[in-house]
Amino acid sequence: MDAELSQLEARVATLIEEHGQLRADKRVLLERIAALEAENRVLADKVQHAIRKVEEVLASLPESEDA
Repeated sequence: MDAELSQLEARVATLIEEHGQLRADKRVLLERIAALEAENRVLADKVQHAIRKVEEVLASLPESEDA
């Protein structure tokens, strides 16, 4: 009986330790997701700005006489 309780205590201690590590990992991953989402928004804005600039340049080009 004592051996079974000792095993159970060890398993519970391991589970508690793993739970703590998983919580820490989750926090790190959530922070990384937030950073990547922010970076993604910045990059999307840059792409939209570049698209507008290209459209402006294309609009300023003279019409082709072949068309």
